[in-house]
Amino acid sequence: MAHVHLIGGEKGGVGKSVVARLLAQYFIDHGIPFVGFDSDRSHAALLRFYAGYASPVLLDRFESLDAVMEAAAASPEGRVLVDLASQTHEPLAQWIDDSGVLELAREAGISIRYWHVMDSGRDSVDLLRRLLDRYGERLNYVLVLNQFRGDHFDALARSGEMERARALKAHVVTLGRLHEAAMRKIDATSASFWAATRRESEPGGLGLMERQRVRVWLKQAYQEFDALGV
Repeated sequence: MAHVHLIGGEKGGVGKSVVARLLAQYFIDHGIPFVGFDSDRSHAALLRFYAGYASPVLLDRFESLDAVMEAAAASPEGRVLVDLASQTHEPLAQWIDDSGVLELAREAGISIRYWHVMDSGRDSVDLLRRLLDRYGERLNYVLVLNQFRGDHFDALARSGEMERARALKAHVVTLGRLHEAAMRKIDATSASFWAATRRESEPGGLGLMERQRVRVWLKQAYQEFDALGV
């Protein structure tokens, strides 16, 4: 079965691209073939950090989005990874609904997972509610509690949306915080997470302990992905 992973959350700055980059590195490290698509016209993090694996996709053009499903159909054993820019849910939803994407996926044996990346704010909870309202049990969900953007998800706990999502068989992943200086250096050098743990001799590269912290962080994230079965 082919797997399509849509990395969204709609809100800007919640860490969607970090999750997309982590999944890309996970697939590489585990020898899982994948194709990446980047919809962010301004930052394009997946294209920047994993250029050899990603192509641009335009969410306001059906024929561009069609390439996502074409790639999934062409690689039954592979993965398709889509890094969704902020405020792009409506054109994506229009493509899904008008093209019968979820129905086609069921017929073709393609699994589609929507990763809702969340910070600790109320906006992320409201956006989750709208997502669940729109698709209900028709979509597979992964809630990503991103500790880069908050340690306490009290608004989510109080809202009842976590329980609602779990009732719809959603999975919950916690993304731990990486030390800020290490992430800043990785971003400054446009390094993949693999390269960041090995570039000790380059100017601006990570120090010994920073590289070790990245390895520990990757290991923890991979354990979450293993449990999920990506």
